[in-house]
Amino acid sequence: MTVSNRSWRLRGAFIAAAASVVGVGLCAVPAQAHTPTWSVSCSEVTLDLTAYNAGVTNTVTVSVDGKDILPAEKFGSSISKTLPLGEHTKPLTVHLVVKAGDGDQFSKDDTKTAPVCATPPPSAPPVTQTPTEAPSSAAPAPSKAPSSAPSSPAAAAPVPSPSATAPSDLAETGSSSSTPLIAGAAAVVILAGGGIMFAARKRRSGQN
Repeated sequence: MTVSNRSWRLRGAFIAAAASVVGVGLCAVPAQAHTPTWSVSCSEVTLDLTAYNAGVTNTVTVSVDGKDILPAEKFGSSISKTLPLGEHTKPLTVHLVVKAGDGDQFSKDDTKTAPVCATPPPSAPPVTQTPTEAPSSAAPAPSKAPSSAPSSPAAAAPVPSPSATAPSDLAETGSSSSTPLIAGAAAVVILAGGGIMFAARKRRSGQN
């Protein structure tokens, strides 16, 4: 009887020890599974909270310089969000608070800084090359400026008035039919006169 009681006691102790080990292991698993991952850049906040207890109510809050950009939002086993940050000229303080419904040991309270985004340098305007033109061999002659003073009109030539005493023959514009006869007679007279004078001179020289 005594031996039987001892064996039962040993078995009970062994079972209790095994149960304790299993219980500790079960308690340790959730502690390792809660993953509150988050990151902060100059322009946004990224949340990736995973492996939380879906059977309880969990909440997450994000604030920037004391102002909430994500008020206490409830979630179950996980939550993923990207929260944009406005333009800023100085670093911002970002505060994360995660409250796990299954114990404060799984909660998280953390602070990070959002730096100022670097300003990209202004892009240089594209350089456009202008093709050079070969100079012309001869420069065009400058046009002569017209004279400012108008040329004076040419003086009208005086028209002679017909003479009252002029013979009627001079007023005729056409040629007379007797003109050749008169010219021929005059030539004969001149030749005859010349012959007479030549004969008279020869006679005088012969008498001398």
